[in-house]
Amino acid sequence: MASLSMSPFYLETERRDASFQVLSTECLMNRSCITRPYPIGPSSIVVKQSSRYCHSTQRYFKRTCIKQPKVYQQRWQHQTLKSRAKHCDSAYGKEEGEDISKATLIWRAVKLPIYSVALVPLTVGSATAYLQTGLCSAGRYFVLLASSILIITWLNLSNDVYDFDTGADKNKKESVVNIVGSRTGTLITAYLLLAFGFMGLTWASIEAGNMRSILLLACAIICGYIYQCPPFRLSYQGLGEPLCFVAFGPFATTAFYLLQSSTSELNYLPITGTILSASFLVGFTTALILFCSHFHQVNGDRAVGKFSPLVRLGTKTGFEVVKVAVIALYSLLFVFGLSKALPLTCIFLCALTLPIGKLVVSYVQENHEDKTKIFMAKYYCVRLHALFGAALAAGLVAARMVSRKYIPSPLFP
Repeated sequence: MASLSMSPFYLETERRDASFQVLSTECLMNRSCITRPYPIGPSSIVVKQSSRYCHSTQRYFKRTCIKQPKVYQQRWQHQTLKSRAKHCDSAYGKEEGEDISKATLIWRAVKLPIYSVALVPLTVGSATAYLQTGLCSAGRYFVLLASSILIITWLNLSNDVYDFDTGADKNKKESVVNIVGSRTGTLITAYLLLAFGFMGLTWASIEAGNMRSILLLACAIICGYIYQCPPFRLSYQGLGEPLCFVAFGPFATTAFYLLQSSTSELNYLPITGTILSASFLVGFTTALILFCSHFHQVNGDRAVGKFSPLVRLGTKTGFEVVKVAVIALYSLLFVFGLSKALPLTCIFLCALTLPIGKLVVSYVQENHEDKTKIFMAKYYCVRLHALFGAALAAGLVAARMVSRKYIPSPLFP
């Protein structure tokens, strides 16, 4: 027996058995062992026949080799999906059973980036007035800014109240009504803010001696009212974007332009192609924010009968609309520049915002079917709106500094 155990034939058999066990274990953990060399022992026979041994081991352990990797894969996928869902919930407020701090909810309810829609029309309108007259009243600018912020707050609060009434914000934790627990208190606060804001706008109009501006601002506020308030609620008919364009573009931007007139030198600024072109671009980017804010609310809007453009078109067609809108925005910019309605400095500076415009398009293209990620699309549009508006205003101011004189061609005296 001793001589048999030490014989070369016995040693070779032992090596083969050991190699067979190792290969069997590897096949249980990794099915790719068929193409993987295992240099066990000096014998080349083991390496050459490893594929045959692995095949026989797979047949023998067929059930285990098939099921075990699936178990590991399912566990990994479950943990990955769970962690992703937790991240998305904390980022976008989609938690169902998890509590969120009140401070976080309040921050989301404030919607601070959205207040750029109050800043941009005022800044662009004032910059257009500066281009023509070389004058700008800083005190009046800040009064108008504070008044505009109060009115935008009215829009946000009243929108939460009326969406709460229709059930659109029933499960929206960052809704102001859900946070404070009082629909009536929220609505009263909203209309008090509207009253104070309108008083500030009226005071600025009287000081500037230009009553046409208050009429334009009143039309802008009326657009905001019929957009969301009963009995009109035109946003539920898909008319929110046109109303938003008109209110923040031609109405508000042109009114702020008129309010920067100086009573000592010029009582009435004429309506020129420059202010109309600038206000058109401002309204265009503002409406794009509203359009992209509907992407993650399609199912909820449809459930309560709110036929937003994306409910009617679908998210895939909605992406095409966003793409065409961004292309149209920059195309109009160059058209206005070539027609000399806007100074070349505006064209140059606004063209620098092309990367953020491209980012909006690519983000919507990649995530228009992902309800959690597409939530951020409206904030990318806010960035485009703010940067484009800042570049437009800077271009108007720079044109005045370079030329020192601007002779407009008035459309309406």
